[in-house]
Amino acid sequence: MKTISLRTLVREPLKVKRMTRAGQSVHVTDNGEPLWILQPANGTDADEAERRRAIDEILDEVLRENPSKISAAKLLEESRR
Repeated sequence: MKTISLRTLVREPLKVKRMTRAGQSVHVTDNGEPLWILQPANGTDADEAERRRAIDEILDEVLRENPSKISAAKLLEESRR
């Protein structure tokens, strides 16, 4: 994954377009702080596998949390009052 600044993206959009067209993901930063990850619309299989792995990690983390003591039905009833 290539990293570029927001300034580079604004001043040289064709450079970023070439990178994404080549199948590379581009990490855009502003003053060193991450802003966006630009991915090609027709990503590679490696990008798809990485995306699926990241989603699985997030879902596993949510499943490890303790269930809430408040029921969804009770929240819905309270919001309607």
